[in-house]
Amino acid sequence: MNIALLGYGKMGKEIEKIALQRGHIIVLKKGSQDSFEGLSKADVAIDFSIPTTAIENITTCLQQNIPVISGTTGWLDQYEQMVSLCYEKQGAFLYGSNFSVGVNLFFELNNYLAKMMAQLSEYRVSMEEIHHTQKLDAPSGTAISLAKGIIEHTPYTGWTMETPLSDQIPIEAKRIENVPGTHSVYYRSEVDEIEIKHTAFSRQGFALGAVIAAEWIEHKKGVFSMKDVLSIGK
Repeated sequence: MNIALLGYGKMGKEIEKIALQRGHIIVLKKGSQDSFEGLSKADVAIDFSIPTTAIENITTCLQQNIPVISGTTGWLDQYEQMVSLCYEKQGAFLYGSNFSVGVNLFFELNNYLAKMMAQLSEYRVSMEEIHHTQKLDAPSGTAISLAKGIIEHTPYTGWTMETPLSDQIPIEAKRIENVPGTHSVYYRSEVDEIEIKHTAFSRQGFALGAVIAAEWIEHKKGVFSMKDVLSIGK
């Protein structure tokens, strides 16, 4: 399979390494200042760029009928526009706030726990995420996905990084050198605390999941998520 890498930072290089190990060919390695030359040769594109270039990358792929996987966070206010464009062009688009298999299982665990805790008003939920200092957005896309999962199944209506209202989930975002990603969800009462946590040890899990998603989406049409790729939560 021919793969275009849109974004060639640390994640892009990790994806390249795994893609080559799995027998794929890299036809484009695009930094933020590079052109799209070579994109037409791709069977699928993987976007791990930055928020200011992700929309252009995804749009260009969909307009050229190239399936696109995006793991870039910080641009989701325009997500529905990309979904509409995908359907308009009859293309294939998959966004994931996190491509790690372990994190996607963690999403399902988070949803299940939220359903159990929904009626237990004595417990207050809070969240913490820790990432490396180069991460541009806060909170992380993964943290937002976790918060949305809780909101879907409980009386909470939103999240905040400020002092929360009674129906808001507080999220604390920390930036520490060389931390690939740690996410914790806490349910605390006056007598005890329940915690679920996912800790990434390297970027390799994220990169492998992105390549698996790229392999899966080839020849498909529509808008997908990692739930479709991994057949979980169905």
